[in-house]
This record gives sequence, structure tokens and C-alpha cells, in this order.
Amino acid sequence: MLVLRVLCVCDSYEKVKARLCWSPHIALPLVEVPALNVIGIRKEEKPFEARVPIIPAHIDRLSSDHGLSFVVEPSTQRAFPVEEFSSVNALVSPLIDSKASIILGIKEMPMEFFEPSKVYMFFSHVTKGQTHNMPMLRRVMDVGATLIDYEHIVDDKGKRLVFFGNWAGMAGISDTLRALGERLKYENVAPNPFAEMRETRKLRGLPELKQEFKALADRISDKGLPKDLLPFVVGFAGYGNVSKGAQELFDILPHEVAQPHELPSLKSSPNTLYKCVFKEEDMVEPINPSNEFDLQDYYNHGSVKYHGTFQRHVPYLTVLVNCIYWSAKYPRLLTKEFIKSHWRAKNRRLRVIGDISCDIQGGIEFTLYATNPAQPTFTYLVDKDVAVPGVMGDGPVVMAVDNLPCELPRESSTSFSSSLLGFVPALANADFSVPFEKLSLPRELKDAVIVYRGQLTPRYQYLQQFLQ
Repeated sequence: MLVLRVLCVCDSYEKVKARLCWSPHIALPLVEVPALNVIGIRKEEKPFEARVPIIPAHIDRLSSDHGLSFVVEPSTQRAFPVEEFSSVNALVSPLIDSKASIILGIKEMPMEFFEPSKVYMFFSHVTKGQTHNMPMLRRVMDVGATLIDYEHIVDDKGKRLVFFGNWAGMAGISDTLRALGERLKYENVAPNPFAEMRETRKLRGLPELKQEFKALADRISDKGLPKDLLPFVVGFAGYGNVSKGAQELFDILPHEVAQPHELPSLKSSPNTLYKCVFKEEDMVEPINPSNEFDLQDYYNHGSVKYHGTFQRHVPYLTVLVNCIYWSAKYPRLLTKEFIKSHWRAKNRRLRVIGDISCDIQGGIEFTLYATNPAQPTFTYLVDKDVAVPGVMGDGPVVMAVDNLPCELPRESSTSFSSSLLGFVPALANADFSVPFEKLSLPRELKDAVIVYRGQLTPRYQYLQQFLQ
């Protein structure tokens, strides 16, 4: 019997018949079409987490254009009601023991959720050797599953292709400036145009958030800024997607742009903020003074050849928004030792740090824990080396929400889903039973495979040291 192998595995049986000029009077040869992987959408269980990796409209498109099938776990906390998934013919059903072999999620997954031979794609937060997630990584390996991390889907220049970053920036700058208003109120500082800002999570999406910033802009123009904090500088450490999102909203406010070297000579302006964006060369310098700063050299060698210099800029900042990528390889942005000393400085301006990057005891060493949208801040008590919830106490206020995009869940999910959309057919078509070297995936996806069938892939073998 003739067997016709169809090269385009996403073709439906009807399309194959059409290509063969099929008619009801002609016997159709047997067509062998490889089965597509079924995609599962996991329910998120962490408080406040309402995002989805693929929105219903994109499920509809993937089903229509590529013949993909989806199983969506039932959930009552998603920004997209279950009816929206049902309306695009996704099967709403629990994922454990289901036909779904590739599971897409957002945040870390519980230990008991992983099943042998299945593929799990989410933000795992393991590639820096994060201690709290090593048991989860070990579990993925023990059951023989595969782990793919969105964070490591990058282009040839290392730029992330699937991300929530700009939405984290938008929610983060909003939460940070609201925290500033609360702190200034606690200190009885006036005028305080930031005091009337509403919680981001209680607004109805990005249009209403932008209106909130327009109202803040009007109050700054009408009421002015606190005299003792002039010139009023908001610093943005980093210039990637997170920083761009934060700046997009900040730019609604009346402001001027200042370069780092201009900070000591800025003039006071009662109705205008200053924005200062810091790049790597503004935050570190070579340990050897005879060497010049080189970005690639810094990326390659980190603290071995460079030390942090950001503290020289801090006396001029009222607010710091931290948007940098950080790992233990690099100098910290701010240390506990520095902030304790700086807090006693005369005419100190710094009040709030929006640690959007939120690496625990990382770039901001005194980010001691992650907060949540309902209680987004803590105050780091510099003399006690402890953090207390809220904005009161002797030390800087830190906004450290680690899931900021969930405060704008529909918009951030739609944006994320759009960036992921083009990779899903390749996942559905991949044969995850073959040896890793024969796994056929786009380079961007394959480089993001951390664990393959229970084994760390070559790129991530270094994680073994954290699993001992």
C-alpha cells in the first residue's frame, strides 16, 4: 500500500485531500500525518497572579492556522474567564494525566505537578542557582521531564524575545511613585503631588493608568514639588525593556532629561522633574585605573575587573528605579554598608527605591524579600538590618513586587502571548523523544532548554554545583 508522508505536519487531512485534487470517485492513498503535541495552559496559583501565557484569541489562531489542540486548566483568578477559552474550542480540563504533553505557565510550578516525559515552559528562576528553586529543578530532573525557560529565549545578540519586561516597568514606576507619596506623607513633607495616586492593581488597565499619570502631571504643575528635595531627580538604572516601560509612563510627567555627569550642577525647578538614565559605564569602572571601560569586557569579567561606582550618583537622587540585570558575577548597585552610611548624610534626598529587578539580596543588597501588590513596600531599617512592611521607619522605602505585570494582567498577557506566538507551532511539531542533539527546534528555543528528559543540557551543566 502506498504511504504518503506529508512534509507540512500542520496540514489538516482536508488540505492533503485538496492537494491531491481529491474527488469522491478517486480512492485516496493512506496519509501518515505525525501527531502534533497537545499544548496545556496551566492555572496560576500564586496570589494576585491572573496572567496567561497564551490568550484565547491566539489559541483560536493557532488552532485554525496550524491545527493545534489546547487543554486549559480551569481557574477562577485569570484575567481571561474560562468561557473565553471554551469559545475557541480549547478543552477546559485538569492537566495532570491529560493528553497535554507541553505545558505552558507563567510562574514556578508545584513539585507534585511535574510528570515524566512532559515538557514544561515557564519562568523557572533557576539559572542563577536560586536556592529556593533548586528542589523544583531537582524534581523536574528526577521525573525525567523537560524544562524550557522563557527568559533564555534570546536573539543572536542576547536580547530577550519573549518577555513581560515593559509591563513590569509600567506597574513598577506607578507603585514606586505611589510609595513616594506615602513616604512623604509620613514625613509630613509638602507639597506632595504623589499622595493622591491610586493603586495600580485597582485601575482598569493601561488607559486608566495613563490617566492617573496625566492627573499626577497636572498636580505637579499646580502644586509643585517639595522644596527640600529640589532638584527632584528620578534615576533609572538600566535601559532595557523594563526601563523603557517605566520611562514610557514617567515621560507623561513634566520633566527634563539629565545625563549622569550633569547631576551635580542641576538647577532647582519647582514644577519639573529630572530623569536620569544610567548605563553600565555610569555604574562601574575598571579596577585598574589605567584601563578604559569596555562593555563586552565587563560582561565577560564582571567583578574580577570592575567595581561599582553607582554610590557617587545617589546623593542627587530622590527616587531610584532599578531595572538592571544582575547576577553574583557583577558588582552590586547599592550595598547595605553604603546605604547605612548615606542615610546619615546631611541634606539626604533619597526616599524610595523601586527595585523592579527584585533580585533578593542582589543588585540592591537590602532587598531582603519580595513583596506583593497588596503590600508592595517595606522599609529597610539601616541600623537593625531588618525590613518592616510599609513606609515607616529609619531607612529607605523599597518597592519589591516580583510579579508586577500581574497588576496589568490582560494587557501584559496579550503582549507576552504575541511574542510567544511564533514559537508555539515549533513546540507542537517537535519530537521530544529523540536525543537532545537531534531535537529539532529553532536555535532560540533550543538554547532555552535547561533540562531535557531529566538531564541538564550542555549549556546549563553549571547548575549541577547548586544541586549538590
